[in-house]
Amino acid sequence: MRSRSSSSSSAVRRRRQSAGTRPITVRRRRDALTPKRTHAGTGPRVAVIGAGSWGTTFGKILADGGAQVTMWARRPELAHEIAEAKRNSKYLPGINLPRTMDATHELTRALDGAQQVYLSVPSQTLRENLRDLRPLLEGTDMPLISLMKGVERSTSLRMSQVIEQELRCDPARIAVASGPNLALEIAREQPTAAVIASLSEETADAVARTARNSYFRSFVNTDVIGTEFGGVLKNLIAVAIGIVDGVGYGENTKASIITRGLVEMTDFAVANGAQPSTLQGLAGLGDLIATCQSPLSRNNTAGRLLGQGYKFQDVVKQMNQTAEGLASVAPVLQLAHEADVHMPIVEQVKMVLDGKMDPRDIAPHLTTDDDTPQGERTEHGQADGGGALRRAFQRAFDQFRHGGRSAGGDRS
Repeated sequence: MRSRSSSSSSAVRRRRQSAGTRPITVRRRRDALTPKRTHAGTGPRVAVIGAGSWGTTFGKILADGGAQVTMWARRPELAHEIAEAKRNSKYLPGINLPRTMDATHELTRALDGAQQVYLSVPSQTLRENLRDLRPLLEGTDMPLISLMKGVERSTSLRMSQVIEQELRCDPARIAVASGPNLALEIAREQPTAAVIASLSEETADAVARTARNSYFRSFVNTDVIGTEFGGVLKNLIAVAIGIVDGVGYGENTKASIITRGLVEMTDFAVANGAQPSTLQGLAGLGDLIATCQSPLSRNNTAGRLLGQGYKFQDVVKQMNQTAEGLASVAPVLQLAHEADVHMPIVEQVKMVLDGKMDPRDIAPHLTTDDDTPQGERTEHGQADGGGALRRAFQRAFDQFRHGGRSAGGDRS
């Protein structure tokens, strides 16, 4: 809700504008792009495509921030439950959804009047869903926001790239959301933060202003590559953590994998065009910690089942929802090979998935099969005593202490 002083300032600006024209400025463009928010349920109209746990949770975030939210669910009975009972008992049991949230199984109705469109479908079905959306989005210029954390298996493309390719839209319209975002915790309104990334600062700012409320804070940056790969790569490390947890290994093993996993994530992302600092922020380290330590994480759960001896296909059958990390292993390793990046932890996860490695053997090979002592590289391309992990924690602390105003990287 905007303050009285903010409303008064807006009125003054409107009176000044009516007296004559003035040059278009960056601030005016941002104001034009950002939907105005007033009372709950009377803010911007938004559509959320996909009503799984994360899509429904993000719809709740938006509605609690004042947006008028219409969810799209593939199954009519789920859409009816959300619209009428304000529940999603399959994916968010025990959670009451905002009364202002609506839902439908008709794409046309979901998109009617939408000013922003949020996409939350399984990454491997995104292209198929976009083909259904394309005729309904032609001629529009609203922001398109990816809530997905995966890589398309057949093309190795990030989700924003699939959106740009399939909808043939300006990449400045596309934003991605990532961070330590376990759906059920957020649905219970436990405080957290996320980062919204877009090539356009105006688009990122508009989305961040809509996707924030009393328990959810959105930071912004322009590093789409780093933000997306952070969300993808932490899933793979979380699978590894789940595997060793299922085997019965303790905290030392997990800490080693998390620390070395952050190095692998940073090496890979930077080799593909990301900024190293992004991997030390919410989309990298923040998401990595949350996903690796929580039993709510689908990727952690999938890994734990593998560590307990279940075969890959059995794990897939047992999972109630998609564990994106399982589908992303192969395309990530393909990209790593093309960029000449060594990812021993991810490689061993694939060997476990393929049945070529006993889960108990994953931990002793954390960094190399070579017995020659090596320097501990704690930062992309460097072996030093400074410690990127320590700097990452310090940077995360500074962000929250200063409200996101730390130099570089994510900003509020």
